[in-house]
Amino acid sequence: MDLRELTTDEELQAVFERSSDRPQLIFKHSSTCPISGAAHSQMLSYLAGSPAPGVDYSLIVVQTSRPLSSQVAERLGVRHESPQALLVKDGAATWNASHFDITVAALTSALPG
Repeated sequence: MDLRELTTDEELQAVFERSSDRPQLIFKHSSTCPISGAAHSQMLSYLAGSPAPGVDYSLIVVQTSRPLSSQVAERLGVRHESPQALLVKDGAATWNASHFDITVAALTSALPG
């Protein structure tokens, strides 16, 4: 599995719509932040292992898609962080983590397997 980068409003809307059928994980990443780089490595390690098969995985790069990142925070009522991982079900955030709390163990525990 891999992270599908979101770059348009339509792609983000589709993620929210699909969340009624299957959980969606959105990973917000800052390409210039070393902490975000570490969290991104944890996310990629999780995906390379045994990721939850019933989840779709998306990426928002904050530098190039800041409006999308802001929409996620506003729509879910979750304070913007970067890096940040959010699990979305039925259009609502059911779990989120940021910074050094984004680990393979945390993702494994939070995501339905």
